[in-house]
Amino acid sequence: MGENKIIAYVRNFRFKDHSLGMAFIILVIIATIVGWPNFLKFRNLTNILRQISYTGIISLGMTLIIISGGIDLSVGSMTAFVGGISIFFLNLFGPTSTMGIVLTFLFALVFGSFCGALNGIMVAKFKMAPFIVTLGTMSIFRSLIQYFSNAGTILSANMGYGKLGSSSILGLPTPVWFFVIVGIILHILLNHTSFGRYICATGSNEQVAKYSAINVAVIKFFPYVITGFTVGITAIMWSSRLNCINPSDCAGYEMDAIAAAVIGGTLMSGGKGSIIGTMMGAVMLGIINNMLVMGGISAFLQQAVKGFVIIVAVLLQYNNGNK
Repeated sequence: MGENKIIAYVRNFRFKDHSLGMAFIILVIIATIVGWPNFLKFRNLTNILRQISYTGIISLGMTLIIISGGIDLSVGSMTAFVGGISIFFLNLFGPTSTMGIVLTFLFALVFGSFCGALNGIMVAKFKMAPFIVTLGTMSIFRSLIQYFSNAGTILSANMGYGKLGSSSILGLPTPVWFFVIVGIILHILLNHTSFGRYICATGSNEQVAKYSAINVAVIKFFPYVITGFTVGITAIMWSSRLNCINPSDCAGYEMDAIAAAVIGGTLMSGGKGSIIGTMMGAVMLGIINNMLVMGGISAFLQQAVKGFVIIVAVLLQYNNGNK
């Protein structure tokens, strides 16, 4: 009986349904060979997870936006803006205030959600193109943080703040835990709630969603708020790790967030995506970067590799969609 089930599984096995998992395994094997024996060391693996957690957290919210049929190019500059303003807020409480750190964390979540809501209002309420809206706010947020900081580094006066982003829990960096927790929450939201089904329906066909009595404006609005919330988490994790924010920080985060979502199987045309897939996509990007470094490849080529991976992932989506 057991053998029959195995045979049936093998017969029904389709490579394209498991392509992400297979690509992940192949990538790990290649990285292990290229980076032997350092790649599999615990310290190196935790460093990879720490590095991808900052953009990875944002990519989870970005996944919801892309599924709903939108895009957000402002997340990088928004992270720097929220992080910088949060440090200004923190410095109001003095150099030793623990309560100030807690309130600053909450402030960043609320302020990040507010910034995301601005994008969402323009997209959902005023029906502006997401690409144009977020391209504009990307410049606005970056300009504002440069203005408020006088184009200089914003330093935290609270030395305890620096322990937050650099701390570890059970051997894993704190940002990694946030990455996992947010991923679990959004996975449940997307796959086990009516809101998640409405997001997929809206991204797949907005007109049909309207005829199905779905409030499309609300459904398109909240993914931007959620992404702003994830930006707030990343802003705190990043700024607390350095105990400061530079106006040029977090540039390119939008590319990494989009890349992780696309590699994870989220369709750029909207309507389909996976939070777990995005988490795997973020880890795969981290492995690729780490492999390039260990292989002695110039750091300047890393962005080129990311761009190539995005193009290949979108091309595979297009080919699979036309089969």
